[in-house]
Amino acid sequence: MSTAPETDSTDGVLAEQLLRLTRRLHRIQKRHLEPLGITPAQSRLLRLVSYSDGEQPPRMADLAARLEVVPRAVTTLVDGLEAAGCVRRAPDPVNRRVIRIELTDTGRETLRRLRSARTGAAEEILAPLTAEQRDLLGGLLAALTDAPEGRPC
Repeated sequence: MSTAPETDSTDGVLAEQLLRLTRRLHRIQKRHLEPLGITPAQSRLLRLVSYSDGEQPPRMADLAARLEVVPRAVTTLVDGLEAAGCVRRAPDPVNRRVIRIELTDTGRETLRRLRSARTGAAEEILAPLTAEQRDLLGGLLAALTDAPEGRPC
């Protein structure tokens, strides 16, 4: 007796499509960022540091929490961005044991170039969609990203 192969549920197919799209977006973004010498992870960290520009610069632990990574991963990212002149480590004026990460002028210029690269990557991935489809996709993605993480049982 043979049984028909199980077919993926609609939700399973959608999840796989989202994963494939995420991988594709990552590849395209990486290609657009490569000429800048910045990785997508460094790009995220640089943007986080820029959000606090004008306020008290973030601590390494703050960045790790926001990026949802271990502190060691942030150290590696900061090392690379510091070597490129985009950020600098600065002691906290109140507690000198605390290190804060500050954006440099080079970092601000790199952010401007990053925005352009991200726009290029977005235009490339969204090229097959009409303006109406882009609006619809934006609404659907907002519903997914703004949804609560878990539902009560």
